[in-house]
Amino acid sequence: MNHVWGLLSHPNREMQEIKRENETISHHYTHHVLIMAAIPVICAFIGTTQIGWNFGDGTFVQLSLLTGLSLGVVFYALMLAGVAVMGRVIWWMARNYPKRPSLARCMVFAGYVATPLFLSGVVALYPLVWLCVAVGAAALVYTGYLLYVGIPDFLNINKEEGMSFSSSTLAIGVLVLEVLLAMAVILWGYGYRLF
Repeated sequence: MNHVWGLLSHPNREMQEIKRENETISHHYTHHVLIMAAIPVICAFIGTTQIGWNFGDGTFVQLSLLTGLSLGVVFYALMLAGVAVMGRVIWWMARNYPKRPSLARCMVFAGYVATPLFLSGVVALYPLVWLCVAVGAAALVYTGYLLYVGIPDFLNINKEEGMSFSSSTLAIGVLVLEVLLAMAVILWGYGYRLF
């Protein structure tokens, strides 16, 4: 958790600090990812069960506590899986680089890069659709920035090569994010009918 503020205030220096650490996947998940991924889940649970989704037309869709809890567990699992998938994507894409980082380092890197997306989940306390989309888009832009800043040092490559690698990784990441968001919308917005 000590890297969260650094990633927001001085990402270049913090990425170098993260690279110097040899953090294991289990340590990273228990001390960062599990906690950070709980932020959007808890906020969405509170927002959807106490206030309800606001679609901007005066319609609110409020979930029951049991439905919110069930969907929250699934949503949490999806986010943890998303970090793992992106770690594997970074590891797979780095296969042709001479100093290819280990899968564990790629998973740790992916978890730290996802930090702005996790923090943006606070907005789900008041689940107004356009507000969630706007804050999510801003978090995605900052996540892309963290990729551009971190990849060259992480893979020991020059900035130009890092730019193309980061762009490719971001494109795949956006695709994974869209799938997760689609599942989240189905679960949080329409899933109340399933439970």
